[in-house]
Amino acid sequence: MTEQPELKTIDLTPAIYCADQALFHVTRDVPLGDALSMASDFLFLAKTLTEDSAYAIDTDRHAWAAHYLTSMSKALVDDAVKVLTRDRTVAPMSRRAAEAEG
Repeated sequence: MTEQPELKTIDLTPAIYCADQALFHVTRDVPLGDALSMASDFLFLAKTLTEDSAYAIDTDRHAWAAHYLTSMSKALVDDAVKVLTRDRTVAPMSRRAAEAEG
């Protein structure tokens, strides 16, 4: 039986932009389970901060913290989706190329 390699992040997903450049991005070779676990932690914190911001009248710092945490979470999830779907997108293109030659 062939052992499948552990799925890891692929370093294609930017997170937060500053002056039209990605300031942060997902790092390559992080185990996908760890990356998704971190995204879950970020989303939990963002949810809590969003709830807090609903009650904080004098400041918007909770909302901005939640904004950045959700941006980082989205990048982690998007990178994981790219890893999980890359074989599906590559295989049909290979078949099309084979049909064009045949």
